[in-house]
Amino acid sequence: MTSSSFIVVSSLLAFVLSLLFSNGVVPMHAAFTNGAPFTICKKTRNPSLCFNVLKSAGTTNLKHLATFTLNLANNKAAQSCALAQSLASKAVDPRLKELYATCVEHYNNVVVVIEGAKSNLGKGDYNGVNIQASRAMTEASDCLDNFTQPPKDPSTLSGNGKAVEDICSIVLVIANLLLGRA
Repeated sequence: MTSSSFIVVSSLLAFVLSLLFSNGVVPMHAAFTNGAPFTICKKTRNPSLCFNVLKSAGTTNLKHLATFTLNLANNKAAQSCALAQSLASKAVDPRLKELYATCVEHYNNVVVVIEGAKSNLGKGDYNGVNIQASRAMTEASDCLDNFTQPPKDPSTLSGNGKAVEDICSIVLVIANLLLGRA
């Protein structure tokens, strides 16, 4: 009788665990060691940020991850644009004012490019997503490059720009996976 009880309990436990894993009730980190998030993050510019971003996405579906990261990059670019506008309006140094104004243009471009990437994703044009994410990274980088020479940017704008680049690098890897290239 103990042996049959053990079998029933073991079978029930196996069934419950399979339900938990298949329905996503088990925390995402359990799926991170071998799944899509691990594959994605190890190829990005900032794996630590990538793991945090993908954990918060709540899915391992590549298209959903692409949508999530594109939205995140779009939000960060819009925040960066607003910050650059504010800094440009308050800057006393004419050169700094000009650099911030240039960053406003770059981050406006990032927002437009990311919208294009979202459209491409919706159409299944993963190569287009890849190209647009790369363009977004270049635009953010162009803003950051403005501050390699004095005057230095004392604000958080540079950190925001790096975050945009890092998030877009996640999009690039996901697009390559969707294309079967990664």
